[in-house]
Amino acid sequence: MVLLKGMLKGKKILLGITGSIAAYKSVYLVRLLVKAGAEVKVIMTPSGKDFVSPLTLSTLSRNPVLVDLFDEQSWSNHVMLGRWADIMLIAPLSCNTLAKMANGNCDNLLLAVYLSATCPVVVAPAMDEDMWLHSATKSNIEKLVSFGNTVIPVEKGDLASGLHGEGRMSEPENIIEFINTNFFLTTPQKRPLKNKKVLVTAGPTYEPLDPVRFIGNHSSGKMGLAIANELSMHGADVTLVLGPTQIPITNNNNIHLINVTTAEEMYNACMEHYKKSDLAIMAAAVADYTPLKKEEKKIKKKDKSLNIELVKTKDILKTLGEKKKKGQVLVGFALETFNEEQFAKEKLQTKNADLIILNSLNDKGAGFGVDTNKITIFEKNGEEFKFETQSKDLVAKDIVDTIIKLYYA
Repeated sequence: MVLLKGMLKGKKILLGITGSIAAYKSVYLVRLLVKAGAEVKVIMTPSGKDFVSPLTLSTLSRNPVLVDLFDEQSWSNHVMLGRWADIMLIAPLSCNTLAKMANGNCDNLLLAVYLSATCPVVVAPAMDEDMWLHSATKSNIEKLVSFGNTVIPVEKGDLASGLHGEGRMSEPENIIEFINTNFFLTTPQKRPLKNKKVLVTAGPTYEPLDPVRFIGNHSSGKMGLAIANELSMHGADVTLVLGPTQIPITNNNNIHLINVTTAEEMYNACMEHYKKSDLAIMAAAVADYTPLKKEEKKIKKKDKSLNIELVKTKDILKTLGEKKKKGQVLVGFALETFNEEQFAKEKLQTKNADLIILNSLNDKGAGFGVDTNKITIFEKNGEEFKFETQSKDLVAKDIVDTIIKLYYA
């Protein structure tokens, strides 16, 4: 991304830095914020000083770096700091400070400012993958979001532990783009989906056989979640109907999350919210069949074979196509293993969709569970848009950009 000089001209950014090895990125982040025209003040936790020098940050920000609530000469007015800023950005956010914020602890200046801040608070977590995926961390992230804070998604890559996985702090360029897009680009020309209501489905569905077992698929929900986040960055008001997933949810306030388990629950949620939606993107991998009967007790292994009668689930995309009103845009997905283009084009017509997004399990780096995808978008008027294999975040950007170009430019 190329930063435009003056992009954040006149904006007041209060940057909090906590005790994480990712604090080294904050030096570059401060430099880019200043270059973009922002006025930057830095607050550090005491442990943050172990990872990066206050002198370096003070020199780059052109403001004193604050660490202590008070010292022998002065008292830092935490209330006024929180009122001064247009945004309080905590990057990196360590696991320890996350836990303190989630539970209202106030044992240092940064936390005192956070608890008294009247401006939006944005955090960029940074930690090792096992810490990031821990249930306690997930719960703390959910608390932070419920308080009205915005979480910048972590990235996947090399970690300080030497492992490779999720938990990396978002890169400084991406952080600046995120806050600029979500908080400072407010004109309809720059945020073409502002005030548009969008329905998105993501993840698998689980169809229970008994209290223990279910019929499901390998969908992780990553593609649908990436689409929901990209839509929110363009100003859309997103309703995300999400099937069972192990991915930590770090959505911002523009995303209303509805958790479901079965195809029937997803169908009902879509029927409720579609009528007031301008755009619907059906990215979930919904089960085509469900057991006719769910056993109340665990099925015991007795015979050599077991016959289970299955019945069709309700076709969500087709039903929405039948209910589609003038002005509504409907987008579906087609995951195929053979005759890919033929089946995708047939689905486009039979479901009365405006766009079908095809991805094939035959393409390397596409499909369930991976962080990349390769897609072709088919438009109802015959246009085709082909994209190469790339990260699902970038695929989501291509999908949303194509929708905007066709229907909202």
